[in-house]
Amino acid sequence: MTSPTDDRSPKLPRGWLRATIVSTIALAFVGAAAGFIAFLSQLRGAEMVPDRKADGIVVLTGGSSRVSDAMELLAAGYGRRLLISGVHPTSTASDISRTLPENQSFMTCCVDLDRTALSTRGNAAEARRWSHERRFTSLIVVTSNYHMPRALVEFSHAMPQTTLIPFAVVGDKWREEPWWTSGSTLRLLLSEYVKYIAAELRVRLEDFGIDLSPEMSEQPAGQQPRRPATAQAN
Repeated sequence: MTSPTDDRSPKLPRGWLRATIVSTIALAFVGAAAGFIAFLSQLRGAEMVPDRKADGIVVLTGGSSRVSDAMELLAAGYGRRLLISGVHPTSTASDISRTLPENQSFMTCCVDLDRTALSTRGNAAEARRWSHERRFTSLIVVTSNYHMPRALVEFSHAMPQTTLIPFAVVGDKWREEPWWTSGSTLRLLLSEYVKYIAAELRVRLEDFGIDLSPEMSEQPAGQQPRRPATAQAN
């Protein structure tokens, strides 16, 4: 008869659970660090003109000089029309043209304003509608260099048949000092990396029919999509 104190069942080595937790955390940290390095490798350190023209140009608001750079591309003939996506509801074409006096003529002929998009996913949805209405098959996407990877994830998912040509805008601060010497820039990059991973995960799940976060800017089924406000009626 076995006594109550005679427990012959095998026991795991002391500290095994702690070692497993530490190893898991370490592997997760290494994986996140490697992913962050891969994310940084996608960021351009200098602006490069597109190697070809496109049907249209889409610029995502939110960063300095994005709109002015997109207007310069339009003026240079890199696209036939420009969509400025994510414009504040109270902003008008004249408000934008005042900040770009050298390109005012293009505001009245070739620029459309989207005031609906509230996120990068919304930008992609509105750009899809805009390009579909005009039967555009190629777009130059203009946004900040740190935002470009996530923008391309969203745009590629929203319009897989459209050729996307990135034009990454590089801010003055990025040029003037290394990102690792600026706490604010490092926080921005880490935040954008997390959003990029979340976007990648979401679109992969959507490929399997799982939509965890329906885009608020999407129109209900059966409802006609709203046209973006335009600088001049088309």
